[in-house]
Amino acid sequence: MMFENRHMAAFLLLEKLNQYKDKNVIVAGIPRGGMIMAKILADELKGELSSVLVEKIPSPFSQELNLGCVGLSGHVHLLPYVERYSITGSYIAAKADEQLNKLKKRKEIYGLEAPDFTNRIVIVVDDGIASGNTTSCAVHEVRSFSPQKLVLATAVSSPDAAEILRPQVDEFITLYLPENMYSIGQFYNFFPQVTDDQVVEILHGRDNLFGHHIS
Repeated sequence: MMFENRHMAAFLLLEKLNQYKDKNVIVAGIPRGGMIMAKILADELKGELSSVLVEKIPSPFSQELNLGCVGLSGHVHLLPYVERYSITGSYIAAKADEQLNKLKKRKEIYGLEAPDFTNRIVIVVDDGIASGNTTSCAVHEVRSFSPQKLVLATAVSSPDAAEILRPQVDEFITLYLPENMYSIGQFYNFFPQVTDDQVVEILHGRDNLFGHHIS
């Protein structure tokens, strides 16, 4: 299954999310690619557009290995395999604070109000899920606010990620579960990188979603 662009993927997801129209939902995109789809879904469902910001906590052994993440709320979510390594709590706390400062700066760049997902139906949106680590962190960040219902919606997901994420949410929606996934972009004909400037435009209603540059 191929998607022309994120715009097409969002409208296909809309068909599976129409039950939430006029239900005062929050549609929270995972920056940056997920924000294009979140904007479309929030508009069509007549919901509130938001974003869920998380930063990965790097391992002391390798920048490619993540221990988990910290969310804008300050909540830290560690991945299950962390207990296999002898990593001190002080290291994790220091790195979490460092990453939290990055999140606060990004929040200022985005001009984003601190989201409150408490007792709300929250639909977390991303354009695709590969390993699922970042998405899992985003889900745990939203869950820390005790939402009424937590829905995860994505265009494409690896089967391994889907298996991990399904128990973490109340409803998991994906359009495609390919047997082999090398990158999210392989399932899109047009998959440009989304910039922070474009996220700002989306969040503040200055976007042009039908324009070529952020399709």
